Amino acid sequence: MKHVYAFESKSEYDQYDKIIQKFRKKLNEYEQILKRDFLLDDSPNAVVWTSTQLATETFSTIPIPAFTNENVIYMSPDIEEWRKLFIRQLDNKNLHKIRLFYESYSEEHLIVILAHELTHHLDLFVDDFDDERANSIWFEEGMCFYLPRKLLLNEADFQQILQVEKELIQEFSSEYGHHSLDDFGIESYTESLSSIMFDYWRSFIQIHELVEKRYNHNILELFNDYHHWHNQGRKIPLTQFFSIYNY
Repeated sequence: MKHVYAFESKSEYDQYDKIIQKFRKKLNEYEQILKRDFLLDDSPNAVVWTSTQLATETFSTIPIPAFTNENVIYMSPDIEEWRKLFIRQLDNKNLHKIRLFYESYSEEHLIVILAHELTHHLDLFVDDFDDERANSIWFEEGMCFYLPRKLLLNEADFQQILQVEKELIQEFSSEYGHHSLDDFGIESYTESLSSIMFDYWRSFIQIHELVEKRYNHNILELFNDYHHWHNQGRKIPLTQFFSIYNY
């Protein structure tokens, strides 16, 4: 992958150069794991490193400064802006411990965001970027968080983010928990940030439950059953196929 820098001044690039170089190394290591173990055959052509403002106002209109398409990943390395974003998703609720977690959101967790975007390129996923991508978005989005968190975070950090997102689901379930995970993607990015993130939290937690409790950590076996559901014509919702009723 090429690495392209889209900043409005050299001083802005210089501000982020150190973290970008660190993330480039980590991303390359993660890419090799995906190629070896999870059928990453076609990596994107480039990562475009840019500011939060350019990512969310010029290169896209989504409020999250990391995204990917078939050829390019866009990523803001500005950890302070990411911290503000994650605190904003709390909607001013009295969640002191979670707020403290996001106020000190670490580089280790931020590299997961970048790795999440690369994970979307696995050939193990059945939907292509130009597909409508309906009915199973939760599986892909949940796996795109589970894999990099499991592979890049230490166990303490993994358990911490797992607990944070479980608590967030509980906190927001009365507001946003009235639809199936199969409806992931119906909400638009013009909705509140918390409503957007709610299904990402649920998807990650559900994939964690499937991998570590139902499939005994055998991720490829889980993918095999996901492929079976798809190859049989998606006759029932994916949550029903996996007997998921509590999310």
